[in-house]
Amino acid sequence: MLAVSNLFYPTKMKPLLYLAAFLLTTSAQAADRPNIVWIIPDDMSANFSCYGETAIETPNVDRLAARGVKFTNAYVTAPVCSTCRSALITGMYQTSIGSHHHRSGRGEQKINLPENVQLVPKLFQQAGYYTSITGWPVREGRLGKTDYNFEWDASAYDGNDWSQREAGQPFFAQIQTPGGKLRGKNEQGWQKIANSAKQEFGLATPISAVTLPPYYPRHPDLLRDWAAYLDSVRMTDAMVGEVVARLQAEGILDNTIVLFMTDHGISHARGKQFMYDEGLHVPLVISGPGIEPGTSRDDVVEHIDLAALSLAAAGIKIPDSMQAQDILSPKYKPREAVFAARDRCDETVDHMR
Repeated sequence: MLAVSNLFYPTKMKPLLYLAAFLLTTSAQAADRPNIVWIIPDDMSANFSCYGETAIETPNVDRLAARGVKFTNAYVTAPVCSTCRSALITGMYQTSIGSHHHRSGRGEQKINLPENVQLVPKLFQQAGYYTSITGWPVREGRLGKTDYNFEWDASAYDGNDWSQREAGQPFFAQIQTPGGKLRGKNEQGWQKIANSAKQEFGLATPISAVTLPPYYPRHPDLLRDWAAYLDSVRMTDAMVGEVVARLQAEGILDNTIVLFMTDHGISHARGKQFMYDEGLHVPLVISGPGIEPGTSRDDVVEHIDLAALSLAAAGIKIPDSMQAQDILSPKYKPREAVFAARDRCDETVDHMR
């Protein structure tokens, strides 16, 4: 802290000097903190080769896991995007903040968060971080997917790309990608992702490589859809490689914690919107400073925990009311269970716990 002498400055100037000294100290502390990057694809289960998928290879997510920790039992607290994302960005169970019905805040009746609940990017912002949210590749002027069920202030995000930050300023960046949605939902979508895979990798995933889960019939359409889904996983993996390559090119990879997790499982008959493993179980890989490389954990964790562990990694106090836990803390005691809920989705009222 800068020293300020009462002898040389008028009383009216002291508050300004104290404020300037505080801001300088806060800025210096923030500059020493790690950057935090969340990569969150849509509609994708743990079909990566580091998780045992054999039909395709996912070298970039595999390398991320080799550089850090892989969680084999990570689950979302809601199997559909808006409720899941509402929980993630607050570190709270969606059922505890009134955001448990899918896209329920879009009508005349608005949802407001409890007074003690803040968005994670706002907490980062208050601590001196630059906050961004984007799709990939970054498109000028376009923010990434939010899909929160409640009213929120867009000023929680400073922009859509960390390149817009001040020199030396740490950043918290969310990268939202289509993930499993890349395959579309019919013949046209399947062909489009196959063409993209051929262009990117030289060939699309062949039908012969597909092994369907035992509860699905080997119908030609299901086989084609699953092959297209696997190509969407490959394209997502390539995108992860692009993000890491950019961090490395900018010389900031070693001071950046990268978290990879999907917003829920595959969009399929037993996946998205349903409370089976196919809808709730997701990949979670974290790498960066302070994280032991090549480790794997099989204790159960929840997707809301990204909020708490990210704040803690940046040296930001986790709010006492936040339900997420810092699963990377040496004081963390593993959970015995995870909890999830599904409520109204579009026109379907089907409450599950």
